[in-house]
Amino acid sequence: MAKRDYYEILGVSKGASAAEIKKAYRKKAIEFHPDKNPDDKTAEAKFKEAAEAYEVLSDPDKKSRYDQFGHQAFEGGGGFGGGGMNMDDIFSQFGDIFGGAFGGGGFSGFGGGGGQRRVKGSNLRIRVKLTLEEIANGVEKKIKVKRKVQAPGTSYKTCSTCNGSGQVTRIANTILGRMQTSSPCNVCGGAGETIDKKPSDADAQGLKVAEETVSIKIPAGVVDGMQLKVSGKGNEAPGNGFSGDLIVVIEEEQHDKLQREGDNLHYDLYISYPDAVLGTSKEIDTVTGKVRIKVEAGVQSGKILRLRGKGIPSINGYGKGDLLVHVNVWTPKTLNKQQKEFFEAMQDDEHFVPKPESSDKSFFEKVKDMFS
Repeated sequence: MAKRDYYEILGVSKGASAAEIKKAYRKKAIEFHPDKNPDDKTAEAKFKEAAEAYEVLSDPDKKSRYDQFGHQAFEGGGGFGGGGMNMDDIFSQFGDIFGGAFGGGGFSGFGGGGGQRRVKGSNLRIRVKLTLEEIANGVEKKIKVKRKVQAPGTSYKTCSTCNGSGQVTRIANTILGRMQTSSPCNVCGGAGETIDKKPSDADAQGLKVAEETVSIKIPAGVVDGMQLKVSGKGNEAPGNGFSGDLIVVIEEEQHDKLQREGDNLHYDLYISYPDAVLGTSKEIDTVTGKVRIKVEAGVQSGKILRLRGKGIPSINGYGKGDLLVHVNVWTPKTLNKQQKEFFEAMQDDEHFVPKPESSDKSFFEKVKDMFS
């Protein structure tokens, strides 16, 4: 089933301000919060859907990528995107949105049980270099990642300060009356648990660094600088917390013969003067292998040959771009005596006098056609 548009989910326009997006999300979250809709799977789904939409639209970078590429900017297969969000993930990231709407500023947790907030581990960020061929065809990369995991032999106990809730409540007398506020416990950091036992090689939170090989499926058509997310492959959290995410930043390697422009590719083809006069066929590089193209006799320098569908697939699934072959006639800089005499004899020959036809477009017209 196709995902709904994030703007539609929150009921805001594409030009909505950050404040309007935040207000719309808070309204949806209050309407579908688990505490108000116990055992209601539909409300739970809508609550997660609204949280996923807000996660993207509240972040300027993510919002920009979503506006440009849609859902595929974050999905791309293999666990990317916000589709894997759980209730703890939502509560940990968006608690500030709700304020005191559900009693004291905290959450009771999914299903109303326990009152404990689970802590999320920190995210990791890596850069993955891709060739133009890998971008065109999609690729699965196996990357070694060093991430923090709970050390074997580590045990935790309930925090005595917050009694396992992860929150401390304070009551203050003000001119408006008694005000109650909640904040993360400063002893356990909001985890609700503290270290009971840990091995000597673990840090203060009971974590140690371990190397893991992560398989990353990268869809065809990604662009340089795009960020993809592998859920749950960041650092683990202590106690009963859950792992952060692995943020994959795409870095496009420069091709030695092809130049990318959006979904289109450009190739400079150099031919000799005799080949331009007599016509020829040439083998050129594409992202799917070499192909042979025909160059008609009398071709003019600057001619653009369009190979449809030989470019980069659209990240949004709108087909493929084209490969634009730019024909450049190579003029020799030195000639022997016989060659020089031949061209001197041709200087006044009618066959060598430039006679542009209406079909021979100017440079500016060619540039205009490339972008149309």
